[in-house]
Amino acid sequence: MNKFKIFTLGLLVTAGAGHAQDLTEAKKAIDAEQFEKAKSLLKTIIKENPKSGKANFILGNVYLNQAVVDSAKIYYLNGLQAADNANFNYIGLAQLDLNNKNVASAQANINLATKPMRRKDVEEFIYVGRAYINSTNPDYKNAITVLNRALAIDSNNSQALLSLGDAYYGESNQNEAYKAYRNAFSADNTLLRAKMQLGVLLKGAKSYDEAIKSFNEVIAMNANYGPVYRELAETYYKWGRNKPSKSEENMQKAIQNYEKYLTLTDYSLDSRMRHADFLILVKDYKALEVEANKMIELDKVNPRIYRYLGYSAYENGNVDLAIKSLNDFVNSPTNNVIAKDYIYLGLAKIKKGTNVEGTKIEPAAFEAGMLDIKKALEMEPLASEELSDQGKIFFGKKLYKEAAAFFEFGANNPEGNGYLDDNVYYGLSLYYANVNGVDKIDTASLQKADAAFEKVIVASPTYQEAYLFKARINRLLEKDDLMVTNYDKYIAVTTEKGAEELANPSTITKFIEAYNNIASSYANTDKAKAIEYLNKTLALDPTNAYATQSLAALK
Repeated sequence: MNKFKIFTLGLLVTAGAGHAQDLTEAKKAIDAEQFEKAKSLLKTIIKENPKSGKANFILGNVYLNQAVVDSAKIYYLNGLQAADNANFNYIGLAQLDLNNKNVASAQANINLATKPMRRKDVEEFIYVGRAYINSTNPDYKNAITVLNRALAIDSNNSQALLSLGDAYYGESNQNEAYKAYRNAFSADNTLLRAKMQLGVLLKGAKSYDEAIKSFNEVIAMNANYGPVYRELAETYYKWGRNKPSKSEENMQKAIQNYEKYLTLTDYSLDSRMRHADFLILVKDYKALEVEANKMIELDKVNPRIYRYLGYSAYENGNVDLAIKSLNDFVNSPTNNVIAKDYIYLGLAKIKKGTNVEGTKIEPAAFEAGMLDIKKALEMEPLASEELSDQGKIFFGKKLYKEAAAFFEFGANNPEGNGYLDDNVYYGLSLYYANVNGVDKIDTASLQKADAAFEKVIVASPTYQEAYLFKARINRLLEKDDLMVTNYDKYIAVTTEKGAEELANPSTITKFIEAYNNIASSYANTDKAKAIEYLNKTLALDPTNAYATQSLAALK
């Protein structure tokens, strides 16, 4: 589903004449994702008409959509005491139960909600369907079942069709989702969200240009419909990620469209947080720092702001502020801490202990940072994918031990997208850590390097460099038999790639290395073999000093 749940709960409104217009305005604000405006309107309705169970229910839904669970529950319970439409509030309580995986209690509340329904009523069924969809533990199958009950009564109900599309989309059934969204828009051609969702399906299929055309059709119908600009922003972002050649251009368009979205929704703290999350995605940390400071002006105590301050401070070079902000955030037991928080905190601690040139790190600082990074990986093993770029920075600075520590996480996670790449870098880092100015090799780390390259070979048997480094590693380990075996495999796999590869100067240098080391291994056990390989070297480099001198000694 979309990052921000498709929220149509306020669109279904039936009410008495006294406050029907106000409820209509509130539902328009909800659909436009102007949640603060909607809350203000609904609170006014409740104040003026305490009998409105529907207004309490819709307001509870807004709070639940914003993850303010305590407030949501208060309004649902208030709504149960109302004289009109009190039963809808049982649906709100049912969603709270679904969020808490209390299925039996949820069903009991759904039964209470639907018990007063008359034969042709469908509204409760639609809200129940949306509760199943919007739950943090969604149940799309039950959503589809109950929404089809609504459509059996009113086959052209646009809201039931829209919600059915959302349920099928959640199930990853693109074809049925498309039919439902198309039918919803046919039933009500003012229902822009249904039209917009057709573009969302194209975005999910990575047909980014077609998705943009679809969203622009929505804009042509109503240029002030805010949510479509959010979808445009996310589409340009994903297109930029998938097409590096146009990444910068598309990321700028993503930012511009998200800014447009904000101008058409509201500049509340909640919307600014959504904006901050998007700025993290597009890696605009200067703008994130500005946004974080604006949020502090609105609310000096909301803890989530310190996450944004910490991220932006780290990326913008202020490690002391990053450490303080993130420590304040992760150390509060009431905060929803995620793996990324610990990754940033760990990176900030490491950066604080790194010299200006980036070529030396204080061991204590690195150890402290790694403790936080390990916490992140305990929370979310796939967070290892976020560490590879930093590992490559260390590798480029010849901080091979530190690089190996970062690549090790991904190298041991077969589910990660960077599994093979991380194993290559992990093996390289461990190897170079043992050949660059060390007094004594670390046998255990070299064995890990050998194992890493073996994983690469299993997955990609034609990657010749893996054999080359296994040979080099076993040479350091003084395992001549394995060294010879892997040099021979390197030569064989590379030879199969043809004349162009063999003519590469780098390949020639590596073949000479292989021939000379194999000859050295055979020198004391099989002189004929040794001479054979030394002659292969001289065929490539007639003046090679090692081969020339070794041949003379053997003869």
